[in-house]
Amino acid sequence: MSETALEPSGSPTSVFQLFSPTLLPATLMLGGGMTISAVESYITATIAPSIVRDIGGLELFSLVTTLYIAATILGSIFMAMRPRNIGLRSVYVIAAVIFGVGSLLCAAAPSMPVVLIGRTVQGFGTGALAALCYAFIRFVYPEPLWPKASTLYAAIWGVSTVIGPTLGGFFAHDGAWRYAFAVLVPLSVLMAALAPRLLPQAEDDREQAKMPVAQICLLLGAVLLVSTAGTTEMTTVKIGLIAVSVVAVGVMLVLERKGNNRLLPSGAVTLSQPISRVYLTMIGLNFVLVSDIFIPYFLQVLHGITPLISGYLVALVALGWTVAAFFSGSFSGRKANAAIVAGCATEAAATAVLAVFLARENPEAHLIILGPAAVAMFMMGFGVGLGWAHLVAKVLKLVADSEQDKASAAIPTMSSLGSAFGAAFAGVIANGAGLVDPGGIAGALSAAGWLYLIMALPGLIAVGAALSLTASARKSESIFGKPDT
Repeated sequence: MSETALEPSGSPTSVFQLFSPTLLPATLMLGGGMTISAVESYITATIAPSIVRDIGGLELFSLVTTLYIAATILGSIFMAMRPRNIGLRSVYVIAAVIFGVGSLLCAAAPSMPVVLIGRTVQGFGTGALAALCYAFIRFVYPEPLWPKASTLYAAIWGVSTVIGPTLGGFFAHDGAWRYAFAVLVPLSVLMAALAPRLLPQAEDDREQAKMPVAQICLLLGAVLLVSTAGTTEMTTVKIGLIAVSVVAVGVMLVLERKGNNRLLPSGAVTLSQPISRVYLTMIGLNFVLVSDIFIPYFLQVLHGITPLISGYLVALVALGWTVAAFFSGSFSGRKANAAIVAGCATEAAATAVLAVFLARENPEAHLIILGPAAVAMFMMGFGVGLGWAHLVAKVLKLVADSEQDKASAAIPTMSSLGSAFGAAFAGVIANGAGLVDPGGIAGALSAAGWLYLIMALPGLIAVGAALSLTASARKSESIFGKPDT
């Protein structure tokens, strides 16, 4: 446990200990940072069509998300690679202010290019805030509460799947979409003002290192390319962009392994090291989970569900994540390791179940078909939530103090990387299976069946990586005589 971590009054036995008088101020600040990251994403997804109708720029529509994702990764990297005279509290202030500036740019944008600039600025701010939430865990909480802090973040994302679309829907009519961006500005200003007072001083124990420019450029280039691939309907172009992205990531990993100036913590690209398998598990979980982006379309086309109801049904994925996070939040040792394995297997199995029940022509929305599909959606998220908090805790425990900021920043980076590649890969499968040609009911049936059957397979990679982590933990226990959590 970090010497600077604050001790709660009483034994830390539940997530509610995060709200003890000693920890409450910091919990509110970190929860606020995660809330901004989560709610803003869902708000923008809801109001994006309204923006295009009002100011045009349909040809730039895909960049609203693409540039945002790249900027979030850059923001998380800035948190880890910041100049040594800038502490974590200062990064929090900077990130909150940058997010507010980006939101104002979007709110006042006269054209789509200005919206894109604002979204890029926003993304940098939210990326830094999300990484900070993980980086601050070891300075704010005693070690037994580390998984519970991640449980809180999962709960925030779950609630945001309801709050974000609801707020976005409220502001989606006419030109009111501008207020959807403006509404979060006062919160970002308040957070920037309170951060120096409510967050603890965090010791900067990083090693001196140069900025790994080559790795950063390769990673950002890969994300931009694969995100662009996810927006094109030409299968050959999509496959080409994904292939180039994979090459860029491969070159980055080679530079990470052979060089001394690294973007990721030591061992992150060496499969024999546990930390690399933790990140691989995270990537695998997000790679599979992002296939849920097609669920609303299939619900509407195949099951006759209205757009509003389909949106809330797909929120079952996030609800499952939240419920599982609370369910497994008190696990430790072997139980925590088992939860990671069980979670990966559950997500893969639930995805395969969708290939059976979602890929059915059910225009009258009969519950005998729709019910199992809804349960599978819930269990997809449940599988991720079952082990995610324990994966985060492992990241913080497996790396040296001098690389903790790199390790924390890599958590949202790996999530974004898995989601970006997963979305592009899902698009290749769906289009190749007939989503566009022949399209219609026949195309949707074929696309849904093949998509969720194939997307369940990468989940087996996550299962394998999780099993290897369990084996490593047992080996450590046999050598040192105590459980490795």
